[in-house]
Amino acid sequence: MKIGIIGGRGHWGTVLQSLSLVPGAVIAGISEATDQLRSLTGNPPEFRDYREMLERVRPDIVCVDGWFHQHAEMCLEAIKRDIAVYCEKPIALTLPELAAIRRALQEHPVPLISITPLRYEPAFASARQLVAEGAIGKVKLVRSQKSYKLGRRADFYRRRETYGGTIPWVGSHGIDLLMLFGADKFLSVTAMHDCSDNFDHGEMEITAQCMFRCAGGILASTSLDFLRPAAAPTHGDDRVRVAGTSGVIEVIAGEITLIDAGGPRKIIPQPVTGAIFSDFALGQSRISTAETLTLTEACLLARESADSGQTKYFPAAAQE
Repeated sequence: MKIGIIGGRGHWGTVLQSLSLVPGAVIAGISEATDQLRSLTGNPPEFRDYREMLERVRPDIVCVDGWFHQHAEMCLEAIKRDIAVYCEKPIALTLPELAAIRRALQEHPVPLISITPLRYEPAFASARQLVAEGAIGKVKLVRSQKSYKLGRRADFYRRRETYGGTIPWVGSHGIDLLMLFGADKFLSVTAMHDCSDNFDHGEMEITAQCMFRCAGGILASTSLDFLRPAAAPTHGDDRVRVAGTSGVIEVIAGEITLIDAGGPRKIIPQPVTGAIFSDFALGQSRISTAETLTLTEACLLARESADSGQTKYFPAAAQE
């Protein structure tokens, strides 16, 4: 199996983490490479233009991890060549780009997912299994958090045109957690974001809140920020709280707490089998192409809501 990699700005490293789990898989070509990408992949054939790599190497899978504002274009070039796409999130920065990807997939139905590694974190995966087994009854409320250290970001983060916004970039993770725990049929979204006091990072939003109304009477929200103190023990602080008709489950700092009729107790996370890239390559991904499209739409509509100050409604909801 031939693997191609474009760029090195996000989660491309997940390819190497589980490449050995895919029989016969090799890095057959790279483009827009960083020094780290070259060295860690053993200096495979490199192409100045990623299209040339797609055309000459014809990889079975391409990892799209280039400039954020070029993700959709890169996905489309791969799709029309019938190449499976493993893409850094978000797969598109505008709704028209997302619509173009949907149309392309109708003509060339290749597998395409965005890289959502939190689904493979033991605490989130174990908590999700408990919820699926009915540990808290019917899910009614889901809340997630993504908090990062800011540091000094590259210049492209300072412009909406090249960054795309904090809701699509960081919110992809937060909203994916909502979907993982059952808030996956979105009806409407009301969101806010703010770029003031962002430590000279231009148009980059430093905080955001997204609130979703979902089918089945589920309310969901995600909180996003770049305000985690530099002295904090980890770069990120990822959390989720799920409230159901017979209990509540929380994941904080990799620990699971379940509160039900028996009172509160800690649950030991179970090891996760597989890995996000190898599962995708082997046809057993924990996120589907349809879920990737829904996730991207949710991010982009949430950003539109935050920009406009208006609630946005999902097209699928209007048809029901």
